[in-house]
Amino acid sequence: MKYHRLHITTDGTFEMYDSISKLLNLNPMQAEDERFGSSFSIWTYGFDIDGEQEYFDFINVFLDILEPSFSALEQLGIYKDDIIFWLNYEYSDQCAMSFHPKEMKRLGELGIGLNIDCFKIKN
Repeated sequence: MKYHRLHITTDGTFEMYDSISKLLNLNPMQAEDERFGSSFSIWTYGFDIDGEQEYFDFINVFLDILEPSFSALEQLGIYKDDIIFWLNYEYSDQCAMSFHPKEMKRLGELGIGLNIDCFKIKN
């Protein structure tokens, strides 16, 4: 499985969390982990993709969601360094991935981080 996540760090209030949801016109995911603090401290949107499915271009999908709203997000107090894309990758035999240079350039020019965690599935 591949878990693609768009995380936005908030001020921890429901008001900001709700404002992000309304601004992006998206329903966030439920909090996945108590370690992230209050349920309103990180706004998360994502997709889970079975390893057998075709490549999912999550970087461009997430950037297409965010780019039209950067100035409005800044008015809420959300800046690009509050945003991170996260890929969690479960594998059985090999963990291999590649990204197109255009995606990486677009992500880098906007100053948004990309985290990747790989986990070997225990048989």
